[in-house]
Amino acid sequence: MLYICEFTWFPGTTRADVAARVVRQHDAGANHPERIKGWYNLVGGGAGFLVVDYDDPHELTGFLQPYMDLMSFDVRAITENAYDATVAQSRETAAQAG
Repeated sequence: MLYICEFTWFPGTTRADVAARVVRQHDAGANHPERIKGWYNLVGGGAGFLVVDYDDPHELTGFLQPYMDLMSFDVRAITENAYDATVAQSRETAAQAG
């Protein structure tokens, strides 16, 4: 299942704090880059989001917990919509609604 994990650094968190944690978790084999489908930072820094693939939400929590003293997370399950199929389904739904 795909999840979007929006993050915002806590006040006082520095770039060096986050960099050190990312490297520590990577070196420990705990970041699971094969599960990270996208990693985006917002312009200006201090926030962004990850798109990750986990079957077990408890494993996702375990992945995020080592960062929770540096940043907050808003996590939501997501599904992908193919544009053409979504438009076709929307046409059908709109037609049925009258």
